Amino acid sequence: MNLERVIAVRNAKTVYRDGNRCIKIFDSDYSKADVLNEALNQARVEETGLNIPRIIEVTMIDGKWAIVSDYIKGQTLDRLMAENPDKKDEYLEMFTELQLEVQSKTCPMLNKLKDKMNRKISQAELDATTRYDLHTRLEGMSKHNKLCHGDFNPSNIIIDENGTPYILDWSHATQGNASADAARTYLLFWLIGDIDSAEKYLYLFCDKSGTPRAYVQKWLPIVAASQSVKGNEKEREFLLSWVDVVDYE
Repeated sequence: MNLERVIAVRNAKTVYRDGNRCIKIFDSDYSKADVLNEALNQARVEETGLNIPRIIEVTMIDGKWAIVSDYIKGQTLDRLMAENPDKKDEYLEMFTELQLEVQSKTCPMLNKLKDKMNRKISQAELDATTRYDLHTRLEGMSKHNKLCHGDFNPSNIIIDENGTPYILDWSHATQGNASADAARTYLLFWLIGDIDSAEKYLYLFCDKSGTPRAYVQKWLPIVAASQSVKGNEKEREFLLSWVDVVDYE
């Protein structure tokens, strides 16, 4: 394998291009179970017919786990938005419609979103009363089995040379409530300081899906708490600031 061309460096992993293959190499101390789960998630989502890179193999390179998949030649949606600000609203609409297409699918073998969130809330740096309130709220939310990406943001969308969008990074994929996934995307826009896009996105999602805005907002404390157990200190502080159950009653 040719590992000379680095195309992305992310937390605990480096992504290379070798011809028409994309090679994601994880740090030596990265969990084998997490690597295999990511590959399995992606393989299962492939079966839905969505445009995603195809898994080719899972292997070890110099003692490190690696996932080899199709390389999609194109530009990420966040880069297109930055380079074409006059078309940002158009891109946001396409982005939202793409998420709704994902959520129109089911993938019965994936982990359940509620189970993952309950586990994460238990690990969050919150007092016992707040954790109890969040667990109670989560249990009261509708049980759905829609495909949820878990990290749906413009940097995980590549538009290929023919204008076809492909969705990357299925490591957080679960089955569950679409509004929880929308709440996650809303917070991701906030995390990068793009409040305008966050509000436009939420309007588009609610309008196109027929979902009341208040229902997505009810998910925000739950999602913020479950996401707060990972990431850096600054992100954790931001997410925990959203964990006020009373605000969205």
